[in-house]
Amino acid sequence: MTSPETETPEVAEAPEATETGAVETSETPAATSETPAATSETPVATSETPAATSETPVATSESTAAPRPSRAAGGNAQTVGRRKEAVVRVRVVPGTGQFKLNGRTLEEYFPNKVHQQLIKDPLVLVEKPDSFDIFANLHGGGVSGQAGALRLAIARALIEVDADDRPALKKAGFLTRDARATERKKYGLKKARKAPQYSKR
Repeated sequence: MTSPETETPEVAEAPEATETGAVETSETPAATSETPAATSETPVATSETPAATSETPVATSESTAAPRPSRAAGGNAQTVGRRKEAVVRVRVVPGTGQFKLNGRTLEEYFPNKVHQQLIKDPLVLVEKPDSFDIFANLHGGGVSGQAGALRLAIARALIEVDADDRPALKKAGFLTRDARATERKKYGLKKARKAPQYSKR
């Protein structure tokens, strides 16, 4: 009777030990199976790194294109001026103060002395009336509009050549674009706002 009693606890303990051992061993592969999953995430993080590095050259290319080249050495500049319906494209080169406006001189294109003075004002203000030759292509608008557009284009060109002239030109108002233009005609009216005379009978 002593032997069965001693065998029974030993047999009962053995399966428990084996079960716990089996459970522990089964959990271990699960833990190891999670390890590759964690390692598989690592390449994802590394794959994002080249994307971040690929964006860096784009930023550097924009930063190199941002600064504008200096024109002070050559003294050449090309600008556009507008007023009302007139558009003027100007090319300024070092010279003796000659004007070529659509192939004609300043006096031929603008016979009015007021317009001639208006156009030369930016050059006189910066004390360079005889330092540049001005070639301009004018179209659209009328005489007054083209004169104002030409003055704006010349003032912008002087800044391209020498940026130190900007404060004086800005203070004089030569860099302000006059945006006023003729208002469009409305349906049922004679002009933009003028209406036909009302007649009751």
